Amino acid sequence: MMIRIIGGRTVMSWIAWLLVSCLTVIGCSAKPFSDSSVISADGGEAIALTVSAAASMQDTLNAIQPVYQTVYPDNTLVYNFASSGSLQQQIEQGAPVDVFLSASPKQVNALEEKGLLLQGTRRDLVKNTIVLITLLDTSNVMTFDDLSKDAVTKLSIGEPESVPAGQYSKEVLESLELYDAIQSKTVFAKDVRQVLSYVETGNVDAGLVYSTDANSSDQVQIVATAPEDTHSPIVYPGAVIIDSPHPDAATEFVKFLGTDEAIAIFTDYGFLPASE
Repeated sequence: MMIRIIGGRTVMSWIAWLLVSCLTVIGCSAKPFSDSSVISADGGEAIALTVSAAASMQDTLNAIQPVYQTVYPDNTLVYNFASSGSLQQQIEQGAPVDVFLSASPKQVNALEEKGLLLQGTRRDLVKNTIVLITLLDTSNVMTFDDLSKDAVTKLSIGEPESVPAGQYSKEVLESLELYDAIQSKTVFAKDVRQVLSYVETGNVDAGLVYSTDANSSDQVQIVATAPEDTHSPIVYPGAVIIDSPHPDAATEFVKFLGTDEAIAIFTDYGFLPASE
């Protein structure tokens, strides 16, 4: 078919008709972008759960995903990893999240106080420990006390106000009466994985991270473990967000993280069961 176009008005009218036709086709055939449910191959509802989780859980949750999907084959997990404080703020600002997994009760408590958690879904999942790390095969730092020496020019911890690992690290250093002495050479990181990266690249002489993060790297060594009485208990709680579009599936996922299969994976990555 040949279309003869005369003048700019005709061109604009033809383009407008073409756009309306395209939008009509799209509008009739597509689901809204925000819909996280589709039809699975067997005709059931396939659900994509958005899970906002502490950065220190990244490796473990990636390992848990295929195990979860053998039990719930129609469901998929969409992870959002960051510091627990950042994730808390995202949820408070209305980010579409089904499940929140925090590295500290502090952030979950804040959401609970604001009525943003689905009642009855909160549970403690695992525990962790804080360790002091350095680059592999270095010997200028062997104890926490060494951090105050001149040989250490830079130390990294997470930002205490928004990063639970930073909060615990600050508590450790304050308990050991070191925090004031080393504050001028402390580099604050956006999450615990950034602390690990700073140590791996040699940008700092030492860092305080979770033992699980230290164990994930073959470039660092653990030189000291913080005594339990120097910091608050390191507990990871999880809960379903009240505005989750899939509350039942989200609740089942949180329960799944407490099963023997999931706890075994957590343990393989260095976490401790919350019951210990």
